[in-house]
Amino acid sequence: MERVREALRRRVVEPVKQQLWQGVTPAKLAFSLALGVVISAMPVLGITTLFALAASFVLRLNHVAVVAANYLAYPLQILLFIPFFQAGAWITGGPPVPFSIEQIRGEFAVGFWQTVVRYGEANARAMVAWLIVAPLATWLLRALFLKLLARLPLPRAEHPPAP
Repeated sequence: MERVREALRRRVVEPVKQQLWQGVTPAKLAFSLALGVVISAMPVLGITTLFALAASFVLRLNHVAVVAANYLAYPLQILLFIPFFQAGAWITGGPPVPFSIEQIRGEFAVGFWQTVVRYGEANARAMVAWLIVAPLATWLLRALFLKLLARLPLPRAEHPPAP
């Protein structure tokens, strides 16, 4: 068991720690973590990791931190899935979507393609709700993470002075 623990530390924990600590300021790390968490709550199944990685490249953030936060906060997507669908329907004036297995099975039995289109439209409305909430949530989480990270011994400058 000790060999497994040591191998995990050497092959997973240490490389991740090195990535997190290489030239990362508390502000950038806080933004990276906040963005990863907010993206994890996106109400579209199966794309949050790719979206998090793309956002980290575009915004020049720490890729490891963004994706790690995305994975760790994944349960948020499950918890907020139905609320985002309901909020999206309310915001856009669209029909509410039932989330009972029996109802969905019945709809698929009547017409597969019509059901796919209906839930695709509902998913687009849920994304509208997420897009409204995401900037404020990112800003709030960034502020929270910044307060927490300010206590860690991270570099305080964007580019550390050359030796």
